[in-house]
Amino acid sequence: LGHPATKGMTNDNLWIYIERTKTRGKLLKLGRSYLKKNNVLILEFDKYGVLNKKEFYDKENMKEINFAKAITENDVRKENFIYSFLSSIRQKMESRKK
Repeated sequence: LGHPATKGMTNDNLWIYIERTKTRGKLLKLGRSYLKKNNVLILEFDKYGVLNKKEFYDKENMKEINFAKAITENDVRKENFIYSFLSSIRQKMESRKK
């Protein structure tokens, strides 16, 4: 199989392989491209490298998956904004001292 397309964010023992193939449609679809294959293979290993769980999803199976609609807050960006704001104020104060 080779290297995985991605690994788990919190778990390096979770490997994800993605296969995606697009092709041109026939005359009825006016030559628009459509998704021919959209396969995902998820492998989960234990700490010894032995396969624990294998999940395979194709186009039909993916329609059954419900995705979370929650939005993840980005605390790093907020800190960067506050840090840059305070830094600019500090620079202005130091420039007035000179």
